[in-house]
Amino acid sequence: MLRLAPGPRTRTGRWAASSLGDYLVAVNADAPDVEVALVEVEDTVVNPLGVKGVGEIGLVGAGAAIANAVHHATGRRIRKMPITVEDLL
Repeated sequence: MLRLAPGPRTRTGRWAASSLGDYLVAVNADAPDVEVALVEVEDTVVNPLGVKGVGEIGLVGAGAAIANAVHHATGRRIRKMPITVEDLL
């Protein structure tokens, strides 16, 4: 797998990117294509339309990841969402 973000060099222990301007950030274009497979099974127990959603599964860790990034950047641990500027002041 291609590694986009430069990490520490193994021989010197120094970071490969000397500044944030040289740091490569992954963007949407770097994500692989997603293939959607429809499963045609009617389930009227779940809801009247007979459909199920699985999109929320990929979002479970997003809030925790953002809160951890805020903590690492600011040193303040925020334990509620949404995180606002007032929470950090």
